[in-house]
Amino acid sequence: MMRRKNGNKRYFTRMGTRKKVHAFVRVKPTDDFAHEMIKYGDDNKSIDIHLKKDLQRGVVNNKQTDWSFKLDGVLHNASQDLVYETVAKDVVAQALNGYNGTIMCYGQTGAGKTYTMTGATENYKHRGILPRALQQVFRMIAERPTHAITVRVSYLEIYNESLFDLLSTLPYVGPSVTPMTIVENPQGVFVKGLSVHLTSQEEDAFSLLFEGETNRIIASHTMNKNSSRSHCIFTIYVEAHSRTLSDEKYITSKINLVDLAGSERLGKSGSEGRVLKEATYINKSLSFLEQAIIALGDQKRDHIPFRQCKLTHALKDSLGGNCNMVLLTNIYGEAAQLEETLSSLRFASRMKLVTTEPAINEKYDAERMVKNLEKELVLLKQELAIHDSLANRTLVNYDPMDEIQIAEINSQVRRYLEGTLDEIDTHPQSFAALLPSLQIINLRQIQEVFNQFRVVLSQQEQEVEATLRRKYTLIDKNDFAAISAVQKAGLVDVDGHLVGEPDGQGFGLGVTPYSTKPGKKSKSKKMFKEQLGSLARKEGAGSPVSGKDLEVSTSKTQLTPSSKEGDVKELPLRDRETSSIEPLPSDSPKEESRPPRPSTPPPKPVAFEDFKNERGSEINRIFKENKSILNERRKRASETTQRINAIKREMDMTKEALNFQKSLREKQGEYENKGLMIIDEEEFLLILKLKDLKKQYRAEYQDLRDLRAEVQYCQHLVDQCRHRLLTEFDIWYNESFFIPEDMQVSLKPASGIRPGMVPISRLVALRNYLKTMMGLQQGHRK
Repeated sequence: MMRRKNGNKRYFTRMGTRKKVHAFVRVKPTDDFAHEMIKYGDDNKSIDIHLKKDLQRGVVNNKQTDWSFKLDGVLHNASQDLVYETVAKDVVAQALNGYNGTIMCYGQTGAGKTYTMTGATENYKHRGILPRALQQVFRMIAERPTHAITVRVSYLEIYNESLFDLLSTLPYVGPSVTPMTIVENPQGVFVKGLSVHLTSQEEDAFSLLFEGETNRIIASHTMNKNSSRSHCIFTIYVEAHSRTLSDEKYITSKINLVDLAGSERLGKSGSEGRVLKEATYINKSLSFLEQAIIALGDQKRDHIPFRQCKLTHALKDSLGGNCNMVLLTNIYGEAAQLEETLSSLRFASRMKLVTTEPAINEKYDAERMVKNLEKELVLLKQELAIHDSLANRTLVNYDPMDEIQIAEINSQVRRYLEGTLDEIDTHPQSFAALLPSLQIINLRQIQEVFNQFRVVLSQQEQEVEATLRRKYTLIDKNDFAAISAVQKAGLVDVDGHLVGEPDGQGFGLGVTPYSTKPGKKSKSKKMFKEQLGSLARKEGAGSPVSGKDLEVSTSKTQLTPSSKEGDVKELPLRDRETSSIEPLPSDSPKEESRPPRPSTPPPKPVAFEDFKNERGSEINRIFKENKSILNERRKRASETTQRINAIKREMDMTKEALNFQKSLREKQGEYENKGLMIIDEEEFLLILKLKDLKKQYRAEYQDLRDLRAEVQYCQHLVDQCRHRLLTEFDIWYNESFFIPEDMQVSLKPASGIRPGMVPISRLVALRNYLKTMMGLQQGHRK
């Protein structure tokens, strides 16, 4: 078990067994599946890729044409329910037991990563891993009434190697003054400046999820109409305290749900301008991620390049850390995308070589630990008092000694050292002879006696040294420069013994030189002092920094921070696209001859009905389906509420009848048998009935909470579909009745202008400008 400290909390991590990362593959459904090139194993845990040889390279062609990849599972034509049950359910379940978890979606752009992680907003059944994980967490919390569990969430976006908080747009989140940075501490890696939000129920978590989804950055290119242009990490923090035990230990965990931006070939996607710059950053960060995975899979590598980019640095705990790691690779099943599919499968196979060490994260609260120790101290004092009373030891004080008692002990120790007290026996009771005014009654007094011995001895050593310094010049034996100066002055003999100097009152130790006479001062002392002074001045001039100072300056140099993150400049503001609904294909029939345009546009209500029957029929159908599901959920919630109210009324009536039976029993007299109350059969039946009603009430109330969460989710889908329907109608209405007919050629599906991209006023102005230029050219020719 490994222990780490931080502030008033101690962190303990139980070391677990190492396990490999689980890697799954999900194939995007397609009508043009390459059956001859892609084949699955019988156990759905392997994929075989076969490429036909290129005959243009000649007869001798050693290029590899067959690949086989072993995985933990292949999901082909799998529903969202099956994907979640296979990939994420166990990771989320173990998170409530204290294990960290990470689920990552990787693959080519347009392969279905965001659909797998978040899901589609048009249908409740198509919700992804993220909303299902939130639902599972809160359902498991409801099943654990013995624990007080708190849930917090955060939403991080990495866009063009810059960090953004997707939940910073909430009204109660203040603007960040300093830029967000990734910080490491003994507890792991965290993002400084990222807001973390407490969620007490499932509805609050979904609201935060929808808020973050609307702030994500997306763009459109030839391979994906709603391509994610950033990496997003949604983190769920779980903290569980026991309600039954007053222990200071509790467990924490976090679940990282990572939606990576898709890798793309610029030749196929046709990205330009800002989208091209975003694709460059995406491919660069994914390349660094693959380098880190290769280094983690190599057991001989000592250094792992986590700090090459923000993505790998933020996922340092997840990649090869103490967590359950699952990779879900999304691939195409078409022959045209086979090169990108091979690249994604190679990444998945490399990820399987990485090992992690899942461990339970236990924390110890220092404040609760101090309170428990104080309670234990009180109990021990009470037990000691009982022991003293049984041993006839009354009025025993175990509190710390005050200054007066310590001074008395110091005085008695000095008297003993001066000879006033004869001896001290080794028996503890003999200390009473040392302290006649004090009675040795506890161990604290004995410890203080020995402590005062040490104090008195230290004081005597300081007094002796001060006396010697007043009479003599003391020289350190390890100071060879001073000893050589003394030898030159003739104060030390050949054997190295110091020569004593008579002072008229006593004698010194050593051999006196012949030039010295008793009773007279020798000039050697004066010469010795002058040589020592000159030696000290030379040393001071030659070595201005001592060894100790040099050591201190070196340590300070080592402590000087050299971080480059302090020079981060303010990032420019950018516009964010808030649309989170994938554009639906328009199913309007292709008409060879369009009806003539009316002179005046029809009223919008009439045109809206025509739009719902023609071009907007698919959106209108989805809107009606979602609305019917919403009405059905509301109806079920209303029926459940009525049942709950009926059960509550019946519970109240049963309680009144039970109270009446109790009062009647008290009036008639209560009967007891061996300390147990005897009740009649009617009262017993009422108690059983009340117990069953409470059980039904809890079950119905849980169903009502689940239905309310589903109603909120369906209401969000209906609102988004309604907004989409109105937006598409406005575009269609303007194109059909306001844009000139000669300009509508540019709005056909094969053209480069998408519907609604250019305002009507700009199109009309462009038409007038072209007419003017054509008139000028014709006039010039004439």
